[in-house]
Formats: sequence, C-alpha cells, structure tokens
Amino acid sequence: MTTILIAEDQTMMRSALSSLLGLEADMTVVGGVGRGDRVAEAAADARPDVLLLDIEMPGRSGLDVIGEVRRVSPGTAVIIVTTFGRAGYLRRAMDAGARGFLVKDDPVERLAAAIRRVLAGETVVDPLLAAQALSAGENPLSERESQVLTASDGGAPIAEIAGALYLAPSTVRNYLSSAIGKTGARNRSEALREARQRGWV
Repeated sequence: MTTILIAEDQTMMRSALSSLLGLEADMTVVGGVGRGDRVAEAAADARPDVLLLDIEMPGRSGLDVIGEVRRVSPGTAVIIVTTFGRAGYLRRAMDAGARGFLVKDDPVERLAAAIRRVLAGETVVDPLLAAQALSAGENPLSERESQVLTASDGGAPIAEIAGALYLAPSTVRNYLSSAIGKTGARNRSEALREARQRGWV
C-alpha cells in the first residue's frame, strides 16, 4: 500500500485530494499539513512513500522545503502539485530533488498514475510545462540577487535589507541593480514581479 502525505494550504483542496486518492485500491493518505514550515516535521513523523507538495503556502514555500524533506525522510518521493505552473518553479523543484511536477488542473486519475510512475522510478512532469521550461532558459539571477530582490518586497529600505541579509548597503544596491538589469525591468518592484512571474524567486 502506497502511503501519501498531502501538503496543501487550502483545506477544501487537501480534503478533496485525500478523499479521491483514498478511493484508489493501492493508496492511503496518512496525513495532511497546511503550512510550509510544518512539512518537514510531518514527513519525518509519517515517513510516507510520497509527499504531494504545494508551492505557495504560509510559513515557507514548498520549493524551500524539498531538500529538508529529503534529508529527514530519504525514502519519500516528492511530487509538486500546484496552481503555479511556471518554468522557473519547475527547474527549482527538479534541482532540489522533486520527482514530479503537476498542475492542479489535471484530473485525479492522472495524479494517481503519476504517483505510480514515480514509485516505479520515473520522473513525471506536466508536458506543457516541460516544453516551456526548455524554451525559457536558465534563471539568470544568482542566489544572492534572488535573496536581495525578495527582501526588497514592499519597498523595504536599503538599510533594512542590508541588516536582514548581513550585507553592506552598497552591496545591496549592486545586487538590486544587477537583478533589475537581468530582468529587463525599470525598478526593483518591476524586477521582483517579473522574477516571480517567471518562477525565478
């Protein structure tokens, strides 16, 4: 019997997935969690065969917990199931060790089939998203540029960003300037919006 943990912040969606997958003769849902910062702990406790993981959740992004889940429960295969089918998200998820990436528009039968394929050793990715990822190219932002750009959300002052990231204000300005140039934006808020739309941050 395949055991499944569902990490999804929308209670109705989490319940629906649990009920529908519970109808599969070879699958059982062993738990659910609604916050990103509780996913790794839940995975360590349940040690499921499969973790169905949303990306945008309160507390922490699903993309940021994949590596931690793999450390605390090495036998768990992570499959991203999200509304946000962005090429940059796909690349980040695969780089972190996810074994599948599906969008929520897919019927539950396709999800069940994907779970079985992943457990058989395959990597399963939404075909349209895979094509988009190939044509989109690599994320041009460095890790530090992404951090600084994300920290600038809401118009945070340079000094505040510098303090939060333990950087000099001049270094923060340089990273922001570089990120703005790489995204083709006019300012940092535009750059952050563009980076998010592409799934780079």
